[in-house]
Parts: sequence; C-alpha cells; structure tokens
Amino acid sequence: MFYIAEAFLEGEGLSFSKHSAVISAFGREFARTGRVPVKFHQFLIRSQELRNAGDYGEMNAVMANQAADSIAQAEEFLELAQNLIGTLPPP
Repeated sequence: MFYIAEAFLEGEGLSFSKHSAVISAFGREFARTGRVPVKFHQFLIRSQELRNAGDYGEMNAVMANQAADSIAQAEEFLELAQNLIGTLPPP
C-alpha cells in the first residue's frame, strides 16, 4: 500500500523519504480532498501500525487474521490505483 500511495503522490509531483510523510501527504492530498475514499488513508495508517508491530513488537504481535485483513485491503487499494491511475504496460 505504501508504494501505491507513493505512486499517487508521484503523479502530483510529490516525493517523500519517510513512510510517515507519505502517509500524511496521501491523506492530505487525496483522502481529505475526497479524491479517494477516506478508508484508503485509514488502510495505510493501520498497515503501518501492523508493520511496526511486526518488525519491532513482541513475538506474534500481528495475528493471522490481521495480516489477512491487511492483504485484502492492499488488494482493494491496488484495484483503486488501477482504476484511477491505470496499469503499467507489460515489459
């Protein structure tokens, strides 16, 4: 989802080096303005929280159902990007 958000921002000529900046800018530029549903910004926020918990938290900090939900949200996010941005041509 992070890379999808970066793609949206790159389309606006915006680039950031920190995950938090990408998430914030995506919310500001796309969710808050109504260009995408707010839930996609919420997906980004939650996935970053899960990533941090998985990387830096206790063992088994992320449960299988949380990971499955995040994957489903990522697939929905990708579908949004394909509809709004388009797909990449094959190499």
